[in-house]
Amino acid sequence: MPAPASPRLVALDGLSQIVGEGRMLSDVTSDQVWLELTPPERATAQRLITETLRYLGRADHLLTPHLQRQPPLRVMNLLRMATVELMTGGAAHGVVNEAVKLAGRNKKTAPMKGLVNAVLRKITALDQTAWDAAPETMLPKWLRPKLAKTWSKPVVARIERAHAVPPPVDLSVKSDAAGWAEKLGADLLPTGSLRLAARGQLSALPGFDTGDWWVQDAAAALPVQLLGDVTGQRVLDICAAPGGKTMQLAAKGADVTALDISDARMARLTENLTRTGLPARTVVADALTYDDDPFDAILLDAPCSATGTIRRHPDLPYVKTQSGIEDLVQLQRKLLNRAVQLVKPNGTLVYCTCSLLREEGEDQIKGLLAHADDVELVAPSALGLDPDWISPEGGVRLRPDYWSETGGMDGFYMAVLRRKGEPSPA
Repeated sequence: MPAPASPRLVALDGLSQIVGEGRMLSDVTSDQVWLELTPPERATAQRLITETLRYLGRADHLLTPHLQRQPPLRVMNLLRMATVELMTGGAAHGVVNEAVKLAGRNKKTAPMKGLVNAVLRKITALDQTAWDAAPETMLPKWLRPKLAKTWSKPVVARIERAHAVPPPVDLSVKSDAAGWAEKLGADLLPTGSLRLAARGQLSALPGFDTGDWWVQDAAAALPVQLLGDVTGQRVLDICAAPGGKTMQLAAKGADVTALDISDARMARLTENLTRTGLPARTVVADALTYDDDPFDAILLDAPCSATGTIRRHPDLPYVKTQSGIEDLVQLQRKLLNRAVQLVKPNGTLVYCTCSLLREEGEDQIKGLLAHADDVELVAPSALGLDPDWISPEGGVRLRPDYWSETGGMDGFYMAVLRRKGEPSPA
């Protein structure tokens, strides 16, 4: 009978699937072998993958001088994973021995046990200075030049440094943000989100069981703030799952309709609404064909490349490619045009994407305004909105290197639009 899979073995298999096959981490962790691990073992395996991907550039920098040529991918990933463990506090003897054992468990890698042992022994001789001085993991070759053209190479380097820092946990609360910040020992951010000072089991924190807060990056919480006072308004949340923005809208007193095309994603949204006790109408449908009476306000968080969330999902650079971006851009354009049709005259529409690419953000708004005579851009206004975040065309551009001294934020683009109409009677 084969030995049960260890967290390190499961992590190595998953890492090789992500880097070698382009599988998403969320898909990898749904495999049966992961379900056979205990919860602490799953957490360990996922941490090993995430940290290896986050620090892959540093690991390769340290490993390269000790390799005459790069070994097969599985062996290279084993060396990367062990190097990251060693340089982030792992016990040298245990990490090296486990890596050698892992090499020996596979017929193809067993002949390289000696190489693994020799290289990792050299890594154990390095001090923290070598690790700290190693270059960060670079953005993919298809993405880096695009961002350098948009901003500059120094800005891209800052974004890459931001990606190398494990992101903090941000929360949105139903109400009394200052009170909950005190109860949770969290920092109250300028935009009203809470940032936890320490990591831990979220479900054990006060307010989880009672649904007083939910996890949501501070950048992702800003689009709802840009809608302003929505009390009593009929608001449509397009592409709503997993529901962070729906819950924000409901907590602000809106009459919310949450729309998403995926049954599975809507099920997760419904679970979140149940836990928080917040009301919303849920609809599973294609937004391009969905019809209803015009809404007072609409929030469109359009499907996108998700390049702004690499700090939280370091597997994305190995999964996403330039291929498919144009299809997303066309879908965003169609959704934006449809959202304009679904909002009332004088109603407000907020468009947003968690993307760093201009074609999914600034260019979409410029394109809309160039052909839609019944839409105008509105100056954004929200609690804690930094004037430096306002983009040249009048939207809001957030980057991972913003708030770097306190943990950064996801990259986002958002714009506030108004559908023109007859002025309201005095």
